[in-house]
Amino acid sequence: MPAYPSRIDSTEQLEDLLSRPLPPLIEFVKNLEGDILVIGAGGKVGPTLARMAKRAVETAGVRKRIIAVDKADLSALQRHGIETIQCDLLDPAAVETLPRCENVYYLVGRKFGSDSQEHLTWAINVMVAHNVARVFTTSRIAAFSTGCVYPVVPLATAGCTEETPPDPVGEYAMSCLGRERMFDYYSHTAGERVVQCRLNYAIELRYGVLVDVAVKVWNGEPVDVTTGYANGIWQGDACNQILQAIRLASSPQTVLNITGPEIFSIREAAEWFGRAFGKPALIQGEENGRGYLNNARKANRLFGNPSVPIGLLMEWIAHWIRKGGELLGKPTHFETQNGKY
Repeated sequence: MPAYPSRIDSTEQLEDLLSRPLPPLIEFVKNLEGDILVIGAGGKVGPTLARMAKRAVETAGVRKRIIAVDKADLSALQRHGIETIQCDLLDPAAVETLPRCENVYYLVGRKFGSDSQEHLTWAINVMVAHNVARVFTTSRIAAFSTGCVYPVVPLATAGCTEETPPDPVGEYAMSCLGRERMFDYYSHTAGERVVQCRLNYAIELRYGVLVDVAVKVWNGEPVDVTTGYANGIWQGDACNQILQAIRLASSPQTVLNITGPEIFSIREAAEWFGRAFGKPALIQGEENGRGYLNNARKANRLFGNPSVPIGLLMEWIAHWIRKGGELLGKPTHFETQNGKY
């Protein structure tokens, strides 16, 4: 288990820790054939994954291009020696011009505000996936997805496994299943090798379920515990696992859940943050025993349990909130069970 600090004091330190490749990933890239293309590298997770891939390759001492693609400004990644391409991924002709790499990590997705602009959510989550899937039929693809394609389930189930049939609730979740199906189509018809990585939920210090709870407690706002339980995984651990998961890419496609082994209580987390902040945790509602819960036993068996336990992550978040650390202002809406985001 790598050594971690007791607290994180700056965005630079945070991003360095987030993008730290762990030893199994470094060993993995030594034998990985081909270059790496990260499509959707400008979002919340993309910069972490692209930097981690670059650092893993450098540490392993192998020669491999790391290319980041997004419509957004990627100059921050350029400063870390990563090649970048700006591309309008909604334009099929533009996607055609992208370099063909053996290994493609697909991170494009839209969630926030999807309840008010459903047409844009569907376009980004489904049309872009089609544009990419039809071009990279000879690549291995690790495609980011979400546990929201599963049904809301009782706590007693211990979470959905990869064998649980999708049953998305609401247009956002349906569009995410649509994104998967675009890759599935080319996996079945063109032999495209795909692993669908259903992530639920990535957490760092600027956003995530635990950050949402901590901010509410800090601000004296009520924490709704109707959806009383959640999964989570340190974003750095998620990226370490997903970068290695590309070895599972197959035709037909493979599904892999990515999250931590723990199911934590929203009420208990709120009360813990209340003690840490010296403030009362205002609890609203009662647990209904249901939520979006993933069972990632398969991934944790393959790659080992996450290196950052939930307890340490909570301590980091509490310190970050107390010191006024940067926040992304993108709540996860973990309370939601009706699919409206």
